[in-house]
Amino acid sequence: MSALSIRLPESLHKNAKIYAAQEGISVNQLISTALAEKLSALATEDYLEQRAARGARAKFDAALALVPDVAPQDPQDPQDRS
Repeated sequence: MSALSIRLPESLHKNAKIYAAQEGISVNQLISTALAEKLSALATEDYLEQRAARGARAKFDAALALVPDVAPQDPQDPQDRS
């Protein structure tokens, strides 16, 4: 573990205390979890951008051409075989 000193606007610190208390965790845990979630979202965005850069429209169109042209099943009717 490493320690990090940060400056927060008073309103942000106040809300962090409120939500940490509601969750039954410390402000440190709340901030750590929030940072982990944000870093995960950023890493996912990077991954998807890299995957998209490797994509090819022709391959997408070829894969889509293999999908049958049928109406979607009604989720409320398990007997629907449209």
